[in-house]
Amino acid sequence: MTRLATPLALLLAALAYFVPAAAGGTPVVYAACTTIAILAVMAYGADLILSYLGEVSLGHTIFWAAGGYAAAMLSVGPGWNGWMTAGASVAIALVLACVLGWVTLRTREFVFSLVTYAAAVVAMEVAFNWSFLGGSDGIVGVPPLQLTVLGRGITGSTNAELWPVAWGLLMLTLLFIQRFRQSRLGTSALMVQMNPDLAQALGVDARSVRFLVFVASAPISALAGWLYAYQRAYVGPDMFESYFLVLMLTAIVIVGRRLLLGPLIGTALIIVQQTFFSIGGDGDKIVLGAVLAVILLLWPKGLIGLWELMRVRRAS
Repeated sequence: MTRLATPLALLLAALAYFVPAAAGGTPVVYAACTTIAILAVMAYGADLILSYLGEVSLGHTIFWAAGGYAAAMLSVGPGWNGWMTAGASVAIALVLACVLGWVTLRTREFVFSLVTYAAAVVAMEVAFNWSFLGGSDGIVGVPPLQLTVLGRGITGSTNAELWPVAWGLLMLTLLFIQRFRQSRLGTSALMVQMNPDLAQALGVDARSVRFLVFVASAPISALAGWLYAYQRAYVGPDMFESYFLVLMLTAIVIVGRRLLLGPLIGTALIIVQQTFFSIGGDGDKIVLGAVLAVILLLWPKGLIGLWELMRVRRAS
């Protein structure tokens, strides 16, 4: 069953490509599915830190926003195509992750979270006040996404046209996460989190592992921000808002950590509620925060933990 779990999860994610059409193919459905895919990729970046290092990065909105700003600035100004802006988003995210990772190398737990959050606050203020980044108005008029794949041009001027790109990015992210889980770095990260003494005895350099995992997580969230900029044709300081941070963390923990489809299912639950069962902008944010608080207080292992608890009680 364990061997079948991962291929089955990837198969279900692949079949998700047909969900918008099966759900009616309306603009609202395509918008919801595209948003779910983009925000799930954003959450997978933070998931590497939370699930495999046991740390809470409160600064991952920096990489998410960096990807969006890179796409907006380079497509509006020099007129770069999608591949070029994606490459720039990854490069900028790697540089920022190296700097922030080096700064936080000696920090752990609460201090790590506090420093990354402080960095996100500073980044938001810089974006809000620096005219080069559009200031408080942001950057408007981001052109439709232009990509060439196998000699075929792809234009992303609507959510229906962006959906294949968003789904493809999600699948690549899932394959990367699965590869990471099986890699030496992923194994070392779990060892550093769960048994640091054993990791040290086996010659694992905990600082190097934490740094490499942190750097590896940044381009994932950055590519999500890159595609988000094309989806809404606008980038602004609001990408640093705590809403996206809370959404990341909730999507990761609501189902359960270290589950391949966990952040995807969590994101889908959140966006479906906000799209089809919304109680208003502020109300949805309250629901989001309340869900995160309830999960952390009552079922730290997520819905999977709740299911296991109910099964044990039923058996007894």
